[in-house]
Amino acid sequence: MQESPVDIPCPICQLQGEVYMIAHIDEIPYFGEHTQVTVMCHSCGWKQTDFIPAEGKKAGCWSLVIENQNHLKSRVVRSSSCTIRIPELDLQVNPGSNATGYVSNVEGVINRFVEVINMVLRDLQNDISAKLNEAETTTLTESIQEIEQLESLLNRLTRVGKDGNQPFTLELLDPHGHSMIIDDSASERELSDEEILSLPTGPDPAVFSA
Repeated sequence: MQESPVDIPCPICQLQGEVYMIAHIDEIPYFGEHTQVTVMCHSCGWKQTDFIPAEGKKAGCWSLVIENQNHLKSRVVRSSSCTIRIPELDLQVNPGSNATGYVSNVEGVINRFVEVINMVLRDLQNDISAKLNEAETTTLTESIQEIEQLESLLNRLTRVGKDGNQPFTLELLDPHGHSMIIDDSASERELSDEEILSLPTGPDPAVFSA
């Protein structure tokens, strides 16, 4: 694969002439032909990947109720414009200005939620230690309750698909229609006009919108 220069400044370091693009056409089973586009800056190391299907797609929502271990193996194609949601747990990840696309499986997506929750847990635990050292107890109870809620979320996430654990739904909401859950049990629907207007669309470098 050959790098091609892109005539845009780097969105991070703003340098001109350091941004390059690699485009690779491939076939994802059940998803069809797509182009994997990676844009990178050789100066600061910024990098962004996205997936663009060969055929036009409609804005849509893919959902899968995760009830067993086999569902954790289901493939997920997530573009940079996709919002990921687990409604039963009130968890949602919106695409930010540096969002990037990836191909993974359901377990990999759940692990991304787990990593973020563990990071927040560590911050809260450090905050509690600091309050104890400074004899600040007024907000200690509130912090402990937050930790208990996060630990409960972790338990639901890490035990999904196992006996005795309640199933939950993984949703991919993509206003560009580039995302998909590849599983016979997964369902697809079109997004309403209200949903499309309310959903963020992630980064929009000139190279992707051209």
